[in-house]
Amino acid sequence: MWSPLPAAARLRVPLALAAALACAVPACAPGPVSPTLRPSSGQSSPTPTPIVSPTPSPAPTPVYTNPADPELAALIPAQVGALTLTIPPVTEFSVTPGDIGEVYGDIGLRFVALQVAYVEQPRLSLYAMRMRSPYATTRDLEPHLATAGQYVGIAGLHREPWKLVEVGDRLVWARPEDDATVAGTMIYTWAADEYVFLLIGVDDALNRALIAALPGEPLPTPTPRPSRSPAASGSPRASESAAPN
Repeated sequence: MWSPLPAAARLRVPLALAAALACAVPACAPGPVSPTLRPSSGQSSPTPTPIVSPTPSPAPTPVYTNPADPELAALIPAQVGALTLTIPPVTEFSVTPGDIGEVYGDIGLRFVALQVAYVEQPRLSLYAMRMRSPYATTRDLEPHLATAGQYVGIAGLHREPWKLVEVGDRLVWARPEDDATVAGTMIYTWAADEYVFLLIGVDDALNRALIAALPGEPLPTPTPRPSRSPAASGSPRASESAAPN
């Protein structure tokens, strides 16, 4: 076919068209596709909460110092009946709460103050201890009775002679003498709120008078029995009234 364009012109047109197409194709091609993050079908795992272990409370330790405790000393009467008790200041005796606390095991670890008192004739010795909470009851002292007896002169460790008894209006542990103590000796130990007492004496009337003058654990109040109604008592009168005519 004849063309009005010269040969050189006819050659330039296809080349220009090819160049235009070559430039247009990359421009129309899509660019690199960014990956799409699909949400996970399951729920995301929560961050685990660190487990904090509780700090254990420090165990009580024995107290081997004995600062003056005027309130504890004031609990002990200066006189019982016609007899005067000697209540020495803490600087005049070397026993500490930790020393006598060894007698009372884990209870004794909580002793923080000690006061002693004594009568020379008839012989009597008292140990009064103040303790930190939790406080002990008189029944709590039972595992330590044998060592308490040995501390004040009983030969060996013997639990059997101890009895839980009533002295006046309070409950105490008591045991009689043995071959290593003077005839007529009685030993007592008891607790009352923040106090624990250990007493040994050869005159039991004096022992009991001193116990009555010191703090003590009251006797348990007996539980009243429920009263029965007259109709349930089975009395003849109730039976007759219930009988048919």
